[in-house]
This record gives sequence, C-alpha cells and structure tokens, in this order.
Amino acid sequence: MTLLHLAGVTRTVQLIDAPPLTILSGVDLDVAVGDRVSIVGRSGSGKSTLLNLLGLLDNPTTGDLEFDGRPVKSFSSAERDRVRGRDVGFIFQQFNLLQGRTALENVMTPLLYAQGKQFWQRARIATEMLDRVGLGHRLGAMPDKLSGGEQQRVAIARSLVRGPRLILADEPTGALDLETGADVMALLDEVATGSGAALITITHDPAIAALATRHLRLDHGVLTVVGAPDDSALLGGDVPDDLRDDDLAAVPA
Repeated sequence: MTLLHLAGVTRTVQLIDAPPLTILSGVDLDVAVGDRVSIVGRSGSGKSTLLNLLGLLDNPTTGDLEFDGRPVKSFSSAERDRVRGRDVGFIFQQFNLLQGRTALENVMTPLLYAQGKQFWQRARIATEMLDRVGLGHRLGAMPDKLSGGEQQRVAIARSLVRGPRLILADEPTGALDLETGADVMALLDEVATGSGAALITITHDPAIAALATRHLRLDHGVLTVVGAPDDSALLGGDVPDDLRDDDLAAVPA
C-alpha cells in the first residue's frame, strides 16, 4: 500500500530583488508501507526542503503530494497537524532533547497531544519504548548525563512513541562516531520493522544510505534512482567530511 505519493513536485521560493529560486524540480516518489528509502545529496541539493514536504510541514509549489491516498492540499491546517503528530516521526542529527527534562519526560512529550489510552497511559507507554531501545535503566537521566548514542536513542524512542507510519531521519548519525552510528541505525531499522513503519533516511553518508533497500540521489533539486550506494557516483563525487545540508546555500547574498 502506498503511503506517500509525489508526482511532478516542485518547490520555489520568492527572493527579494532576485528571480525566484527553484529548489525542487519535478520530483516523483512513491513510498510504500514498510519501505526503507535513503536519499543522498550534497549541501544545497534540496534535502531539507524535501524533508519538509514529506513531513507535511510545507506544500509543493506545483505538483501532487498525497499521504495515505489523500491530497495533502485538501487537509485543513488542523488536520495536517493531527496527521503529522500521529503518523510522522522525525529524528534529527542534533537530538533536540528538552534540557532539564528526564529521558522519560522527553519521550512522554508527544503523548501529551494524544487522546484516550495513549494520553492517560503516557508514562507506561514511554517507559516501554525506552526499554525497547535499551534505556529502561536510564528513565530519570537528564540529557547532559547521557552519551551521544544514548541521547539519539532517546530521540528515537520519542519519535516512535506514538507509533508513526512514516519515520523521517535527517542525518541521524551525523553527530555520532562511526560505531555508535551503525548501532543507532541498526536499532532504528529494528524498531521501525517491528512497527511496520516506512523509514526514509536523508544523509550525505553512502555507508548509511547503503542500509536502505531503495537508494535515491537528490542533485540540484532533481531526484533520481541510483543502484550502487557505496559508489562515489551516489553523491556525484567526493564529499567533505563536514558536509551539512543547507538548501539556500546557493541563494545570492
């Protein structure tokens, strides 16, 4: 079953005293339930803009974007927020944990916007999710007392605690060492598989991209399929170790 459908999607931003800037051009993409997709691209390729569209944070300028068979443009603002909060989980490079809140409180946060059983049993559900990612013994720990790998595990637990159907991981291992990053990706895949969620990983690292079953490259706003994730052609050449995405890097000052 198709969860996400993009056809001819473009995204253009208006600039002051300059022509409009096209960030995405004619993007076509179908993501099925349980899919494992990697999207790789250089800085300025449009990865963050595409992530915002896939996560229902923005609308395309032109083209069709459907979530679970429904045109996203037909959603009201409130419905879009509900669908995103219930069905989409975000995992970021910098963890984005709430400082001054325990691991358990961080994971409980999304459940404050849930209804019924999920809301009333939020502490139990969050505890079970932390135990699932191997942190059942760290419920009361503050973020600054957790290692980088532990913080990302908390972030994963938080993103999955409502049982999303789509997980968007934006450079999820960028702040971790190689070994810890591999462990985190294995955990993420395991938990996503257990819940049947589709997982889209946006990265500049071919090694992380290789863990997916479908491999795509975003280059100057154009999305194409690639077949060899460990090949330098995935990125169109060598990529600096400190590469980070910035869709507006090409915007003139």
